[in-house]
Amino acid sequence: QVQLVESGGGLVQAGGSLRLSCAASGRTFSNYRMAWFRQAPGKEREFVATISWSGGSTYYADSVKGRFTISRDNAKNTVYLQMNSLRPEDTAVYYCAASYLALGSAGRDFDYWGQGTPVTVSS
Repeated sequence: QVQLVESGGGLVQAGGSLRLSCAASGRTFSNYRMAWFRQAPGKEREFVATISWSGGSTYYADSVKGRFTISRDNAKNTVYLQMNSLRPEDTAVYYCAASYLALGSAGRDFDYWGQGTPVTVSS
């Protein structure tokens, strides 16, 4: 089992920045590929970004590419999502997730999920 706890969400104006954190506990953090997903009100959950076990490889949804950066610190068992140039359409609950698989950006590819942290971007 892996427990994931997100933090860092909040209210920010358009154009602003936030950094989300996801602290993991339980099994060896470095064994898992990590990702961020989000779900806006009335919409389906969508993939945001993922990072490999070592942190050497990342992949982003087109909607956030160039604005968001995913990173991880295996010594601290934590994954981050730096969000810059935020837009009202980035408003959502953000979830981190952990996967044993090397590839895949669908929700079903991930084994463990956090409870989410809300992000609201005002215009």
